[in-house]
Amino acid sequence: MTHGAGLTIGVLGSYGGRNLGDEAILTGLLTDLRTQEPNARIIVFSRNPEHTRAAHPDVEAVPWEGVSRTDSALVLAQLDLLILGGGGILYDREARRYLRVVRVAQERGLPLITYAVGVGPLSDGVDTGMVRETLSSAIQVTVRDQESRMVLEEAGLLNPITVTADPAFLLQPEEFPAHLLAEEGVPVGKRLVGISVREPGRAAERLDVDGYHRLLAQIGDFLVHRIDAYVLFVPMERDDIRHAHGVLSHMVAAERGRILHGTYSPQQVLGLMRHFDLAVGMRLHFLIFAAMVGTPFLPLPYAGKVFDLAQRLGVPALRGVEREVEGPLLAEVDRLWDEREQRAEATARRVAEVCDQARGTSEVTRGVLESLRSQSFTRV
Repeated sequence: MTHGAGLTIGVLGSYGGRNLGDEAILTGLLTDLRTQEPNARIIVFSRNPEHTRAAHPDVEAVPWEGVSRTDSALVLAQLDLLILGGGGILYDREARRYLRVVRVAQERGLPLITYAVGVGPLSDGVDTGMVRETLSSAIQVTVRDQESRMVLEEAGLLNPITVTADPAFLLQPEEFPAHLLAEEGVPVGKRLVGISVREPGRAAERLDVDGYHRLLAQIGDFLVHRIDAYVLFVPMERDDIRHAHGVLSHMVAAERGRILHGTYSPQQVLGLMRHFDLAVGMRLHFLIFAAMVGTPFLPLPYAGKVFDLAQRLGVPALRGVEREVEGPLLAEVDRLWDEREQRAEATARRVAEVCDQARGTSEVTRGVLESLRSQSFTRV
């Protein structure tokens, strides 16, 4: 850091992949950093630097995948601090990829903190060992949920671990005008249900694709007839569109279904959630967005992070999205609709508490930044 300038901070996570959840995390994290360190030079390690620069013109973006240790070291040498996270990036076969960059940073003596990171599942010996050894030298370790803390403890990490909440809870919604819905083919003035699907991917490899397509089609048809609704599928990343079509292909009332096709920012999608009378979904950040604006929602859990969110917010969630749970799941959807007003106040209170916990990451980060500023000015 040069005298009179801000710190130079690197941020490493699953950014630039056009996943709205990851972009929501980055937006919340950057907003927090700018509030604390307005003059900071921020360098984001991105899968698609061009996309990151376009979405966040006030930061620099550099690639990290397929980049040599030498080239990574050149960028890392410019930093005062490396932030790992947020988001669910430390899990089997994926953790080692991020931690390869972190290890190069640590070889240079660069301070490391984790920012509301998501951890698990971790059963692979290589990834587990790398997580334990790498995070053991971190200045601060913050995770976004209790499950992540348990996974780190089971991996043998002895550091103090602070549980906060996902940085997406720091976002503010932008207006999503009704005319945009009309342009998406959604009738105005009708009840509207939001549905979120996901591809199996590395985080959900055990999903029975055809089975969960048919299950969500049953939910869609049920709500069309139960509350005379239209259904809008909200893709949180590109592959979700294909799976939304898969669900629609099994719906009897497919003419009542639409798929959101426009390109929108996380704040706009957060604003979109206000148009829904009900939300049913798999994607974590779709559910977070629904919770934040007070839309009644039902999680369809495929991973521990979704169960953890449901627990924190006191929302019922059946285990799994297999066809075997069709009857209980439709009953829960029916109950959610009937009890939506009675549940609203309690859910809103829980959401406010989690938003406060998300701001807790800022408290941890602030102490680190103040210490680094002090050290930098002492050296000058």
